[in-house]
Amino acid sequence: MSSSLRLVFAGSPAAAVPSLATLAGSRHEVAAVITREDSPQGRRGVLTPTPVAVEAEGRGIPVIRANRLAGAATEAVQSLAPDLGVIVAYGGLVREPLLSTPRLGWINLHFSLLPRWRGAAPVQRAIMAGDDITGATVFQLVPELDAGEVFGRMTEPIGAHQTAGRLLESLSVSGAGLLERVVDALADGTARAEAQEGDVTVAPKLTLDDGRIDWGRPAREVYDLIRGVTPEPGAFALVDDARLKVLEAAIARDVPRLPPGEFALVGRAVHVGTATEPIELVTVHPAGRKAMDAASWWRGRSRS
Repeated sequence: MSSSLRLVFAGSPAAAVPSLATLAGSRHEVAAVITREDSPQGRRGVLTPTPVAVEAEGRGIPVIRANRLAGAATEAVQSLAPDLGVIVAYGGLVREPLLSTPRLGWINLHFSLLPRWRGAAPVQRAIMAGDDITGATVFQLVPELDAGEVFGRMTEPIGAHQTAGRLLESLSVSGAGLLERVVDALADGTARAEAQEGDVTVAPKLTLDDGRIDWGRPAREVYDLIRGVTPEPGAFALVDDARLKVLEAAIARDVPRLPPGEFALVGRAVHVGTATEPIELVTVHPAGRKAMDAASWWRGRSRS
């Protein structure tokens, strides 16, 4: 007969929702969810719950709102006497005494093939680096960042035109299945953990400046940067000292080259020179205006 575990789940963004939904529909009990506090969103600063909070409350699961896993949050978890803690993109560190509170400790679903891309932005950094494969890893949480032994992993190719947002959405679904299989194995006593092997690379959180386009780089690197920072924090270039967000682009093939950073209208397409082939701007968001196709932006700029 299969056994079940009493779980505490920690997560915040939309990428963690498939994991919560999967575990909530499994043979295990999700006793409570920890998520970050409601935060101001949009131009009006409307106080908004995290996607995980919305999912948990819709399922009737108690929600603990905390921006740090300490103090009252730790006491709340201790009172639940969980068998296992599960964390997926919560946005904070689990430290002692909370780390040792669940009987089986904590496991983490991380969207990379550890030890490659330890840190807060593994999907974005993988695309920005030009990786052609990534995946998800479930590992035992330890004090060192993303360094614990691995219970399971899966691989997934990175599409040549896939953005970080699209890839994360895909991994969040496939990773949820991997997570459930590991939790089942822990409950049944069949889980086996292995040490991480390979070269360690780090994936620090992205800043706004990480989205700045350097047109002096090869087209492939520029394109990978744009894909890797889409939708957040977003790619941009300075044009006439104004920030131009690049929402969608492509590598222009079999066309004349341009000096790096030079813009040109080629037919109905806006091209920008790089160290190799030009980049075609498809959709842009000029400062103070709405998003639009690049050709419309360019024609309006030329008339101003």
